This record gives sequence, C-alpha cells and structure tokens, in this order.
Amino acid sequence: MTDDSAVTDFATQRGLLFTVAYEMLGSTVDAEDVVQETWLRWADVDHTEVREARSFLVRIVTRLALNRLRTLRRRREEYVGPWLPEPLLTSPDVADDIELADSVSFAMLVVLESLTPLERAVFVLREVFGFEYAEIAAATERSPAAVRQLASRARQHVARRRPRMEPSDDVDDVAARFFAAAAGGDVQDLMDLLAPDVVLLSDGGGKASAALRPILGADKVARFLKGVQPDPVGAEVAWACVNGGPGVLLRVDGEVQVVAGVSIAEGRVTAVYLLRNPDKLVDLTPRPVSR
Repeated sequence: MTDDSAVTDFATQRGLLFTVAYEMLGSTVDAEDVVQETWLRWADVDHTEVREARSFLVRIVTRLALNRLRTLRRRREEYVGPWLPEPLLTSPDVADDIELADSVSFAMLVVLESLTPLERAVFVLREVFGFEYAEIAAATERSPAAVRQLASRARQHVARRRPRMEPSDDVDDVAARFFAAAAGGDVQDLMDLLAPDVVLLSDGGGKASAALRPILGADKVARFLKGVQPDPVGAEVAWACVNGGPGVLLRVDGEVQVVAGVSIAEGRVTAVYLLRNPDKLVDLTPRPVSR
C-alpha cells in the first residue's frame, strides 16, 4: 500500500515527470505510458529509504524513457517523410517561461531527435532541468565523467543545429497574421511574413498527404501553403498554444486533420510545422508541463 505522502510526492512531480518523458520521446502517448509505469514502480518502493522524491522519480522515469526511446528509434528509421513530435497542447502561460517553451518546441524536439538516446537524456536533464552530473549519472547508470562528456557533445550538436529563436513581443501578432495569410492563400502576404530561408516540415507518416522532404525558401513555402488550402466547406480553424508557441488546429467536419505550429525570429516566420499523421492527432488533451 502506498502512503499518502508518497501519493502527494508523485502528484507534485507528475508535471515534471511527463515533461522529462515527452522531451526524451517526442510522443505524448508514450510519455504518458512511461509516467504510469513510473507510478507503478514508485508504489512498490520502500519510501522510508528515499531521501529526495524528485530525484528518485526522475531517475525512474529517465530509465524507462531510455528503454522506450531505443525501441522508438528503430521504428523511426523507417518513417515515411519528415518526422515531427506528437503535438503537445500547452497552456498559454508556458510561453512566459522562455526556456521551458523552447525545450518543448517543435524546433528543439526535431534537433533532439538527431542525438543518441543517452545524449538526449543527458541534455534534457542537464540543460533543461538543471540536474547535477552526479544525479544524471545515477539516472543513466553512467559515471559522472562519462555524463560530462555526453553533455558536452550534446550541447555542441544542439548549438550547431538549433534554428535561431529570439524572444519577441510580436510573436503572437506575426503568427496570427501568418495563419490568416495561409488561410487566405495570398502568396504575397505570406512572402511578407516568411524569412528568406524558411523551412516547412510536413509530417504525414505515409498515412496522410504531406511533402516527403523539407520545403526550403519563402517562395516555395508560400506556394506550397497556397496549394494545400483546405476546402472551406466544413473546415474550422481554432487558435491554440502548441508546444509552447502559437499554433492552430484545423478541423474538418469536427475532426482534427492538421495541427500547425511556427518558429518566429526577428518578426519573420523561420519554420512551419504541419502535423497530418492521423496517429499523432488522436490524443490532443492539454497537458501541464513544468520544470
């Protein structure tokens, strides 16, 4: 039987545990599974032997997520077209925590996907959540020296590949104008809002119509967006906070068919993310994330 304090400890850390798992896995469904399994492990622990619940729980969730990630990586090697994380609907206040919003953004998660599972775990625990090397070593079953090397390698890799993202007060305004221009299909309006080197990633997973390669450049992205405008009959667009930033949900006859997000820097859209894989649009329950 789990005592009340152990239940409280788990409930207090649940948002953190989900966020760690999601940033490691890029999947809300798998992250929830890992959190549930963490609870089962936690319930069997002798809690009188636990010094600090937060570190102990993160150790469990990290090991479970690492095991799950190794399986997912093998599946993703055969993925059709660009891979994007499952969309995570977040509350608007997440955007106020710039570092947290960046850590769950499409841009960051796409970069993290290029790390090895261990590098990803170490980067997330150290750079996002600020755990000490000794704590990460215990969670990953590696020596502190090895963890330091993994952290250094992961930081360098992420720094080389992460797109430019600068905090700006006009992000919501730029995003609103961009989505309005995309809905209207006006190529020039889109061109005025797109960075010259903008990239569009469209994830259909072989199960929905999508571009099989990244689309590069303002002109090509604008014309692609004009070409994929939905039939307005039965279509409904809803504003949402997606992965810590502005986004929209496109419903057709009440069913979500597209989740879209953007990255914005210096008043221009630098990246567009279109989720169309129906397997990734099944569970769009808003979830709390925390550090």
